[in-house]
Amino acid sequence: MASIKEIQDRIKSIKDTRKITNAMYLISSSKLKKAKKRHDETAPYFELLESTISAVVEHTPSFENKFFDQRKDKKVRNAGYLVITGDKGLCGSYNHNVLKLAEEHISKNDNNTLFVVGEMGRRYFTKKGLQVDEEFLYTAQKPNIHRSGAISESLIYLFEKGYLDDIYLIYTRSISPVKSQPEIMKVLPLESHLFEESKNDKYKQTTEFLPSVDVVMNHLVPNYVRGLVFGALIESFSSEQNSRMMAMDAATKSADEMLAKLSLEYNRARQAAITQEMNEIVGGSQNI
Repeated sequence: MASIKEIQDRIKSIKDTRKITNAMYLISSSKLKKAKKRHDETAPYFELLESTISAVVEHTPSFENKFFDQRKDKKVRNAGYLVITGDKGLCGSYNHNVLKLAEEHISKNDNNTLFVVGEMGRRYFTKKGLQVDEEFLYTAQKPNIHRSGAISESLIYLFEKGYLDDIYLIYTRSISPVKSQPEIMKVLPLESHLFEESKNDKYKQTTEFLPSVDVVMNHLVPNYVRGLVFGALIESFSSEQNSRMMAMDAATKSADEMLAKLSLEYNRARQAAITQEMNEIVGGSQNI
């Protein structure tokens, strides 16, 4: 049996750790609420953008636009992957799962350019010997519309200039407070059939897009891509906070269980020490 002093030291250490895990849980909970609020404030705007693009596709099915150009004539395609990870650990399998999915898809193509959000992802790919865009240094903390705009502008520029033929977004979608899963989404080029609305509408509108469909699309698509990036940043950040909350909650509960066992062990050790002292006193009195 450990000494009383050793047990006391262990109890103090676990209590200190419990304070940290409980504080991290509360911090993640607060961050999650703020992230969801930002998402809810901007969601209607980006939903309207998607609806407008769908309207253009529906009313002008034969239009041509650079953002919808599949570049089928290219034999060697250059792919860009925007991978969203966290800046820190202690969030369960969050980083591991999204990095595993990214590695699976990246291995299918030899001509890849990696754009990584989050320090954990940058460290992982660098350690694996994969080349990561060194100028693409964005944090995963406090996702906002301005950062998503800067990211989307960089990717769109590379697509327009022909440096990238396909752009994919790999992130973690928050399904529920206790469940999330990594997903991959193709950002560019866009595919018309994904924007086609129901053909069963009873009434059809006659719509004219001025000055031209191409100009309208050139204005809509960059904002739409910015919305996709922003949504992925928010979803990933929310998933990270959910994972961290679950991990910290499990750690706190584990600490409580250990404290209960150590408290019992401490009481037994103390009782044994008292019993020994009493026996020594009784033994000493008998010798007098």
